[in-house]
Amino acid sequence: MHWHARYHTEGTGHLYQDRYKTFPIEEDEYLLTVLRYVERNALRANLCERAEDWKYASLWRRICGDKESQKLFSVWPFARPQAGKALVNRAQTETEKKTIRICLKKGKPYGSNQFVTQAAARLKITHALRPRGRPKK
Repeated sequence: MHWHARYHTEGTGHLYQDRYKTFPIEEDEYLLTVLRYVERNALRANLCERAEDWKYASLWRRICGDKESQKLFSVWPFARPQAGKALVNRAQTETEKKTIRICLKKGKPYGSNQFVTQAAARLKITHALRPRGRPKK
């Protein structure tokens, strides 16, 4: 999306149709919030009682997976929290979920207001900050 915005092109096909999302994240605290959001997917959908119980999710694979599946994971840019499972299982606030969903949908940067504004300007994605649709008269 960012490449297309920068070079004024369009993409079509399965790669550009809502499956894979990317957006700039300010720092470790915000990245941890997004990682918790992703690893809570099955829990949020009521598919399990604890996030680590869903064997098709990354948290289960990280905890119970074999060495081959462990190779699939990238190294985190910071040390994983000691209470990782408990942190993932703790509910996220509605504000966190709403903000992350907006970032996912629009490609909006995630972080402090200053970072969001600066990153959008630097990456030429200021359209992600505006509300959808035509301005009201």
